[in-house]
Amino acid sequence: MIRLRKILILLHRYMGIVLSLMFVMWFVTGIGMIYSRGMPRLTPQVRLTRLAPLEMTSVKLTPQEAAERVGALEPRRALLFTVTGRPAYRFGSDIVFADNGEVFQGVDAGQAAKVAGTFMNLPAQNVRYAGELTEPDQWTLTQTRQLPLHKIEVDDAARTELYVSPEQGEVIQVTTRGSRLLSWVSTIPHFLYFTSLRLKNDWWVRAMTWIPAATVVLAALGVVLGIVQFRRRSPHVPYSGWMRWHYVTGLVFGVLTVTWAFSGLLSMEPWAWTERDNIERGTRQAFSGGILDLASFPRVDDASWQRVSGGRPIKEIEFAKIMDKPHYIVRTSPDERTVVGWPDGGHQPYFVSRDPDAARVIVAADSFSVRHEPFATETLVNRLRKANQGVDVLETASLNEYDAYYSSRDGQAPLPVVRVKLADEAKTWVYLDPEVGQVVGHVNRLNRIERWLYNGLHTLDLPFLYYNRPLWDGVVIALTLGGTAVSAIGLFLGIRRVRRGVVRLAS
Repeated sequence: MIRLRKILILLHRYMGIVLSLMFVMWFVTGIGMIYSRGMPRLTPQVRLTRLAPLEMTSVKLTPQEAAERVGALEPRRALLFTVTGRPAYRFGSDIVFADNGEVFQGVDAGQAAKVAGTFMNLPAQNVRYAGELTEPDQWTLTQTRQLPLHKIEVDDAARTELYVSPEQGEVIQVTTRGSRLLSWVSTIPHFLYFTSLRLKNDWWVRAMTWIPAATVVLAALGVVLGIVQFRRRSPHVPYSGWMRWHYVTGLVFGVLTVTWAFSGLLSMEPWAWTERDNIERGTRQAFSGGILDLASFPRVDDASWQRVSGGRPIKEIEFAKIMDKPHYIVRTSPDERTVVGWPDGGHQPYFVSRDPDAARVIVAADSFSVRHEPFATETLVNRLRKANQGVDVLETASLNEYDAYYSSRDGQAPLPVVRVKLADEAKTWVYLDPEVGQVVGHVNRLNRIERWLYNGLHTLDLPFLYYNRPLWDGVVIALTLGGTAVSAIGLFLGIRRVRRGVVRLAS
């Protein structure tokens, strides 16, 4: 027993010398993660807010006429929006101007600078072309398929940088000095999201799997040793000085450290145990609409568009098949008052409104009438049951608030939704948006278990706590500081031991 304990002590000691720095880094950057909201990104809401209004009087072609110019006769999705100041249809990767049928050929450096200036509502002298990006940089690691990109620097208080897609003719990424700095002290080190490593995906996955796995072992060893070495009689703690503080803080925060390390490991899904999914594809196809019949969308005059939009500027029109019938999804400008923190504040943009699609209007294409009522729950459930070959429905509920498995920290996921619990093998829950008849969420039994093992343990994403801020912030920061203390003291002790060893070898 004494020999085993000595082996565990040595193993914990020397693993700690190597891994304590990782623990300190993860705990400290975890506090930054509370406020960084991940890597900087251009949210759909901010994109829509900054998108130039459509000049409907300039639209001369119907969707079908425009699609014929590029041979996109059976698209699954079509959009009408503004590109370089002109209305244009998008069919997949093809863009056709709606005023004269000209096929969009992309934007060059000068045009990209103008696009950025319009996006920022700034004059040309405040916008500077910074070059063409042919390889992803730190802020475009998730946009590799859209390369090359035009990088634009803006002369404003937030030191904004924009990335314009030459193929799409619009801004696809925005960063500010504040969001970049916050990422460097939070998301990037926390997830080892460094460009040189992240581009080598296999190496990054290995690093993000094996390092957390080793830290789980280290933390678990610490907890075991803390229990084994606790003395029933005084003095209860068998150490003094800094080692005593490491022991005491380890007893208090050791289990928390283990759960955080373990749940962090689960973020990489190392065993792919939640990937099994027998229901999602058929379900989504049943509600997605399939191939569009563009002939079902006739030419509409500007006055009619103004009527259905309530006079608000139309930013984008999506042509969709909803419950087997053609509809226009008209998106007007979101309320600017709901956009917080960008660009003037220089941080990640987010919405405080729980209804980011408040500016969305659903219009039936055949009658050009606004759909005010959501689809009946019974209609949605029947379609869901048919798509899944008659699987029984265990429970149906209309949710006006988020539950534990369908949620959004910033309220960007639509509400209300219909939650349907199915009696399939995977115990699937499907969340449906009744306004547009689309699947907006989907979890099975394993997803729900993972939700508690990862989100529940790693971010303390407990509904009674998570939506009661700043209480959640205070609890998480306090616990994180406790984990930092354990790790930092261990790091200090490890450095001191290494230094003594080096001195001994040198003498």
